Formats: sequence, structure tokens, C-alpha cells
Amino acid sequence: IAKETLEIFAPIANRLGMHAFRIEFEDLGFSALYPMRYRILKEAVSKALGSRHEILELIDKEIRNSLKKANIPIRYLTGREKHIYSIYKKMHEKHLSFSEVMDVYGFRVIVDKLDTCYRVLGVLHNLYKPLTQRFKDYIAIPKANGYQSLHTVLFGPYGVPIEVQIRTEEMHKMAEYGISAHWLYKTEKAVFGEAQHRAKEWLKGVLEMHKSSRNSLEFIENVKIDLFPDEVYVFTPKGSILELPAGATPVDFAYAIHSDIGNTCVAAKLDRKLAPLSTPLTNGQQVEIITAPGARPNPAWLNFVVTGKARSNIKHFLKKQHREESVELGKRLVEKSLRSYGLSITQIPEEHLQSVIHSAKLESLQHFYEEIGLGNRTASLAAKQLAKFGEVADIIKAHDMALLHPLAIKGTEGIVVTYAKCCRPIPGDHICGYIEPGQGIVVHVEQCESLENYRHVPDKLIPLRWEEKVYGDFPVDLRVDILNQRGSLASLALAISESESNIEQINAEEFDGRYFSVHVTLTTHSRQHLARVLRNIRKSKNVIRAARLKRQLKKRNR
Repeated sequence: IAKETLEIFAPIANRLGMHAFRIEFEDLGFSALYPMRYRILKEAVSKALGSRHEILELIDKEIRNSLKKANIPIRYLTGREKHIYSIYKKMHEKHLSFSEVMDVYGFRVIVDKLDTCYRVLGVLHNLYKPLTQRFKDYIAIPKANGYQSLHTVLFGPYGVPIEVQIRTEEMHKMAEYGISAHWLYKTEKAVFGEAQHRAKEWLKGVLEMHKSSRNSLEFIENVKIDLFPDEVYVFTPKGSILELPAGATPVDFAYAIHSDIGNTCVAAKLDRKLAPLSTPLTNGQQVEIITAPGARPNPAWLNFVVTGKARSNIKHFLKKQHREESVELGKRLVEKSLRSYGLSITQIPEEHLQSVIHSAKLESLQHFYEEIGLGNRTASLAAKQLAKFGEVADIIKAHDMALLHPLAIKGTEGIVVTYAKCCRPIPGDHICGYIEPGQGIVVHVEQCESLENYRHVPDKLIPLRWEEKVYGDFPVDLRVDILNQRGSLASLALAISESESNIEQINAEEFDGRYFSVHVTLTTHSRQHLARVLRNIRKSKNVIRAARLKRQLKKRNR
């Protein structure tokens, strides 16, 4: 719950401008998740505040005197205390020491009117030298959550950096409580309306992402991207300001305008000059998107887009496109394979077609084509099943056999399956195979050297998968090295028997005068069962080494 609070709920509160709630969420979550770190930091902050008291009083006094001389009325002037989680984040993310984080002194000036904010800013810049690259005007261009304030960093007395925020009372209420400030303080409708509109637009975007996400994990991933926005502000060709996360590209801009514009964009102009779609946008740029009818999203865009909306829309389009293309490909492959039987799909009786689809545990003919197009099922095997509609006896026999013996390989309904003796595949192995006259489909371990000739003809090599639940005994070859002592073979046979396995064949060869190399073929149900058998063998008396025989396996290229 604490981790969820820090990663989801606190950022959502921040996104809705509810600063006070975010602070409380973060400190509660941090104290529960890392109690030791929280306690140490809390004690360090308490000690540091005592030593900072004199310099804080000096800065406060100088600011008040300067504003009084300029006849500028202020409502509040307070020193800002950093909360514990923000100190931890800065130390962790920027690799700073505690003293480096606490060396910055924060102040907040709250005034009555908007124009007074800029007058206060002028006075402060006359009092202390400003750090120009650290000035931000969030009043003219508010943050995504409706936050408004002037931010400036000054060189104070003794060269200490001072962070100052300047805002009106209404802005302060909005900064602390976000959209809830309307009910808490009855803020002005104009101020609240803008924040409410921004929150509504963001929540609308979240709903769009939810619709186009395949599952909850993808949705959470996309939402998290939008929960931590460092903003960049750009202009549309009509002069409207659009706010995007830092690092955003023209593609993110296009999807922010409309998903159709994003899907059909082909180029972009930045400040009226053509630029690559992967170019990161900077503040103040004018962005123009060039679209073309019939254009489609490029999968490579996923490597540089940063907004959750762009990412989810691209994935949704590609998923839909991929399915349509797979269905079309699967249909062509089935038609091609059926031609070898002198048939076409239109000649297959509807009842038999539905029977084949149902026996394959698929939902529809489109799903059937999609599975073949994706390579999950083989077109030649599918065509062979479809072509059997005239052979009633064979269909009944295949159906009865399927009931008696559960399938071991996915997609082989009604097909003879032979397991290669060179590599002896067992459930759990990565497998593939090929069709051999008289043997049906011959199944090999994916790395078997016997498949070398077929790797150059990918149409003949069929990727296969085991069914989820496979029953039966599968032979496997083992090599066991044991000491040449009385009772060694007997203890080996006992270990195999106790592991619920049977010995089909056993050969022993003496080597080095003291050892036997035993080649044994035994039965297993799966890789897990084989692992249990090997563990028991290795525990038995006088066994030095035991391993699955891999005389014809080839290592994968790395």
C-alpha cells in the first residue's frame, strides 16, 4: 500500500494540483516503506533548522524592508520548509548530500493582486542578484495541474542560494488544494474553472488510454508516464499554447491534438523549418504537423515518444493492423495449401468447417486465420484437416483417438505425431518439427542438429508448442558416471524406480579402470519430472555425475 501510495496516489494528487494532499501522501508512504530512512532524515532536518535560524531571520528582515520602502503591501512572507520525502528524492536522484540539499533557503511571498507579483519580483531582483536561467513564470503559462506562481532563484547574503515563490492568495489556495479549493475556500470561478478544465482534460486522456490498453499493466505504465510531467510549452500554427512533458517530440504533439492527426502524420515543421519527427521540442517553438491520407504509425515511434497518450494510441493501432494482416496472411496460406488437394475454402461444408474450428478451440474463422497467420498453427496441417470432410470413417477415428489420448502438441488435431529419437523431446522442451511422409509430423528439440537442413527452408520447418496439460511417458537418454563398485548399478536402478520412472534400456561401459559410464534410456512425464529423477540419481551411492545426453544437440547462437 505504501509503495502504491508513493507511485500512484501521490502523483495523481500532484497532477490534480492538490499539493497539501500530495505532501501528506508522500510522507506517510515514505515513513511506512522506509521507516529507518524517514527517522534519520527527520532527526537531521530538526537539527539543521536550528542552525539555519539566524540566516533565515536576516533574509526575512531584508526582504520585508525592501518591500516596505517600495510601498508594496504583502499578505504573508514565510520561509518554506522542505518536506522529508522531497529531500530524500533530491538526494537519491541527483546524488546530493544532505547538506547540499539543505543549503538552499526557500521563501514564499503571498500578495493581494496579480500585478503585485511582478512588482515584488522587480524589488527582489534589485535586492539580490538573480540566477537568470532559474526564473520561471508559471502565472503566464500555468502548469498542467493549474499551478500558478513566479519562481526565481537569488544569490543571498554570504552567497547562499534563495528560492522564492511569489503568488496571490487565490493562486496559493489552488496550489495547495487544487481542484478541491473551490469547495474548501470558494475560490473565484475563473481560477477554479481553468484548473477544473485542465483536470477534466487529463482525466479524459486517462480514459482514452484505458480503452486502447490491452491490459491493466500496460494502462498503469502509460498513466505513470503522464504523472511526472516536467513541462515544455510550444505553439500551434494558430498561436495556441500546448503543454507537453519535457522530451516530447512532434509525434507527441500530433497525438495531443488528435489521435487521427497522430496516426496520419508524416513530417513536422519546427519554426517553419522541416525537422525529423524524433526531434525533442523546446520551449517557445511553433510546431506544424504535416499529414497524409493513408499514412500509418511507424513502430519505431515507440522508441522516442514520451506521452502515455501517444504510446497507447500507437500500440493500439499497430495491434489492430497486425491482427488484420495476420488474418489476411492466414487466409492466403490456407487457400494455397488447400489447392494441393484440389479444393478451395468455399468448397468446405460449413458444418465441417465449424467442426474443425471448434475442435481447435477457436472462436471463429477469422480467429482460425489469425492463428495461422501468426504462426501458431501450420497451414498445411489445417488444410489437411479441412480436406477430410469426405472421409467420414477417418474423421470418427481421429475424434475417438483424440478422446482416448489427450493431445501433446498444439494444433496437431487428427495428425500423426512422431517424436525424434536423436534428441528425444519431452514436455517443457522448446520444440519444432517438419512433415515426413509416413511419419506425419516429426517433433525435434529446437536445437537439434538434425534440423540444420530445414533451417534454410523456413516454410518446411514448423514451430510447435506443447499443450498445457500433457499426459504420458516420454523416453529420454541420460549418461551417468559411477564408481566401479559392488551395488552401484543396483542403487542407480533403485533411485530411478523411486522417482516413478521406468528403465527402457541400459548400457554400461568401463573406463579408466575405476569408473563405469552408464547410458540409460528411461521414461519421464516432463522436464520437471526429469529434474526430480536426476536429483535422486545424484544422491545415490557412488554416482559422480549425471546429465541428460545431448549428443545431437547444438548450442544456440548467442
